[in-house]
Amino acid sequence: MTTLADGEWHRLHPASPLLRGGIFIVAVLGFIITNLRERLVEVFFGVPRYGGDPVDEILARGAVGWALLAVVVVLLLILTVFYLSWRMHTFRVTAEVVEVRSGMLFRSNRRARVDRIQGVNIVRPLIPRLFGAAKLEVSVAGQDANVQLAYLGSSLADQLRRDILRLASGLRQPPPAARDAARDAAPDAALSPPPGYGLAPTAGASYSAATAVADRARDFFAPELDPDAAPPESVVRIPPGRLIGSVILNGFTVFVVLAGIALTVSVVAGVSDWLLVAFIPTLIASVSFYFTRVTKSLRYSIAGTPDGVRVGFGLLTTSNETLPPGRIHAIGVSQPLLWRPSGWWQVRINTAGHSSTKGAAGEANTTILPVGTLADVARVLELILPGFDSEEQQALIERGLNSKGGVDGYTNAPRRAAWLHPFSWRRTGYTVSNGTALLRRGVIARELVLVPLARLQSVAISQGPLTRMLHLASARLHTVAGPVTADLGVVDAVEALVLFDRISSGAISSALSDTSHHWNQPDGVAE
Repeated sequence: MTTLADGEWHRLHPASPLLRGGIFIVAVLGFIITNLRERLVEVFFGVPRYGGDPVDEILARGAVGWALLAVVVVLLLILTVFYLSWRMHTFRVTAEVVEVRSGMLFRSNRRARVDRIQGVNIVRPLIPRLFGAAKLEVSVAGQDANVQLAYLGSSLADQLRRDILRLASGLRQPPPAARDAARDAAPDAALSPPPGYGLAPTAGASYSAATAVADRARDFFAPELDPDAAPPESVVRIPPGRLIGSVILNGFTVFVVLAGIALTVSVVAGVSDWLLVAFIPTLIASVSFYFTRVTKSLRYSIAGTPDGVRVGFGLLTTSNETLPPGRIHAIGVSQPLLWRPSGWWQVRINTAGHSSTKGAAGEANTTILPVGTLADVARVLELILPGFDSEEQQALIERGLNSKGGVDGYTNAPRRAAWLHPFSWRRTGYTVSNGTALLRRGVIARELVLVPLARLQSVAISQGPLTRMLHLASARLHTVAGPVTADLGVVDAVEALVLFDRISSGAISSALSDTSHHWNQPDGVAE
């Protein structure tokens, strides 16, 4: 473990108060510039100013000294508050918890148990990247239960994430006696502050401004996924052309095109010329929408690492989240109608914890693959469902995505279900393989849902008046809340009982044998 995961209290990056309060500072500067705009115009362009000016009032009253004193006092107060905020904001990482204490007048204490961690996300916004800083967010189950460390040195954030994930995997720190012996062996190293807290990653007089600029440039152009962090064959990337195409082929584009056609017809017919002026803000907003969606998703990658699945993306502001094994409760693979000619798919997941940062393409952070081919989907499923990679299981996935029904390894709805689902009844079906339930549904928008039975909360079957009359039922597999719903609208009533028994018994046996959530815990160690 690094010095940040030694169980002792540590402080954040010295620039953290400035980075967190940057919006406030920008607002103050904007207020000052607004009040001095006329004087600035006169100084730089020689244009006389009109009306009253606060500076003129100060000069007329001879209160220049008092004004400068007030400015100095305000600056000192801001610096004092920032310093005290930094001093009072501490954190520690032990074998059991990640704990953060903050606040001056009103103290707060947040804890995240390492064995309940759902993911660790490192976000590098544009401005903090200039300081070599990054925000580390630990996602845990619960509403507003995440723990944030904003900000740490960029390299320290990567090291600390590795330490937290090692602890979450079941690998424990050495006992206190061993740590004390290590400190006694190297007392200077134990007492010195860890590198990376200042604006530069290392201290010393030899660290020049040119070196700092080179380090920042390297951070900006370095790949979001370290090439040594994952085997190359496990890495999935999105080409820029496909990314742009997926952003364009959506419902918003259809709306913009229809609005543009209606506007053109109206202007040509001379009915409403004013609509052209009204449409300009919408056009500007549309361009901003597409630009933001694309830039936030550039350099996207998903890969398997020893500590879980890592998803990285972003051009100016980057995000890099690691999802440990055993934290994914449901997987949904879907294909919108506009993507069908291109053969593109999207993969979303349900987890007990969610990062507060938006995911790639502006989607929720539960979108683990914004757009990909069938081969990309297969590789992603191999990463997030370890062991689900045999040829038989790959065939089940492919038939679940593209098959129109029939005898294809799935138990499908009977023909009489067409009374309730006239178009999709052939594709509505389920199967169970290797501890995973697969639910297939949808015709216009195809969807395949995979639920690891070890993560299943419960299973339910139900009948309404119409389904009872048709000898049908509906089934639902309950998981943690998320964008993926694991349900079947129609299934044969007798088969629903079989489904209930298969799913419930499979969930019990899978939960008893599952050890993926403690992937580094030594054999024979009780949880």
